[in-house]
Amino acid sequence: MLVARCHVLTPRDRKASADDPCAPPTPDRLDRSAYLVLSRLDAEGAMSIGQLADAFQLDVSTVNRQTSTLLRGGLVERIPDPDGGLARKLRVTALGTERLTAERDCRRAGLARLLEDWTPEDLSRFGEVLTRFNREVEAHDGRPWPRDETSESTPEGKR
Repeated sequence: MLVARCHVLTPRDRKASADDPCAPPTPDRLDRSAYLVLSRLDAEGAMSIGQLADAFQLDVSTVNRQTSTLLRGGLVERIPDPDGGLARKLRVTALGTERLTAERDCRRAGLARLLEDWTPEDLSRFGEVLTRFNREVEAHDGRPWPRDETSESTPEGKR
């Protein structure tokens, strides 16, 4: 469903109160780049900085800065290449998985609040059109986002 696929903070989330666990940004919240890198590593498994740079169409130095922050925070770790290559790869740590899960939950809750007045038909149609749009952008760029195909059609709020 749509709520499971969006990677945004809504304006309502940005105005959340200080006692709201989903209130942005605090040291416990992930910034956009951290969220995207952790999501990619979570979906695809261990990747090198070069592979991440290619996946996001970013300069290696940019991805290096982003991943350095994640390494210092204990959210990712360097491991030997499982395929036997010389390069080291990055993988999400248990803490990284925990933080990513919490961030996804917060973002989904924010989207659910934003869409709470939409009819099921509106949500369904929006999800279909947004999925089509995303897939066409990915096909045009030749860079599909890895996703679990079986979970895309789960009912709202179940992912």
